[in-house]
Amino acid sequence: MKLLIATRNRHKFGEFIDLLGLPAEAVTCAADRTDLPEVEENGQTFAANAIHKAITWATVTRTWVLADDSGLAVHALNGAPGVFSARFAGPNATDADNNRRLLELMKGVADRRACFKCALALVAPSGDLRVIEGACPGVILHQPRGKQGFGYDPLFVPDGFDQTFAEIEASAKNRISHRARALQALRAAWPDCLQQFRPPAP
Repeated sequence: MKLLIATRNRHKFGEFIDLLGLPAEAVTCAADRTDLPEVEENGQTFAANAIHKAITWATVTRTWVLADDSGLAVHALNGAPGVFSARFAGPNATDADNNRRLLELMKGVADRRACFKCALALVAPSGDLRVIEGACPGVILHQPRGKQGFGYDPLFVPDGFDQTFAEIEASAKNRISHRARALQALRAAWPDCLQQFRPPAP
């Protein structure tokens, strides 16, 4: 049995594989499936959206599903863009559109504190549900820097660093990001769940 990673974002899927430490043949990306219904992310929290997607797709596929919802919460904007991070500038917004929108709202704002947040929902074919979260605090710059990463990475400098997520090497980002911290917590809390997707020791 494979673990379905409930994302069609190839960048995010790559992060999941690296951070879970699972062999590529043990996981499936939702982008490679044609039998998955669209799931409206209309929850009020990251956890609610992750749970809804994981349960919906686990019911359809009858396999293990790991879903996440994540985004940026800016202190001066009362937690926005929050669950609307991917569509902050509109339903078909690009990363560049969202970044421009954020910079417009932050123009002249002195308090640049922000936090990337991630909620993970792991659902078994039996319906057993487990939820865990991770966060990475930092600040929002006045202009983007860097070419790596995606989303708001060019605007976000994590605490303790001078570089944005779009400038930091992927290996470094994968140690400190919100998704990394959530997945690290998952590995520590439920090693038995992940072990079934690894080949047996020789």
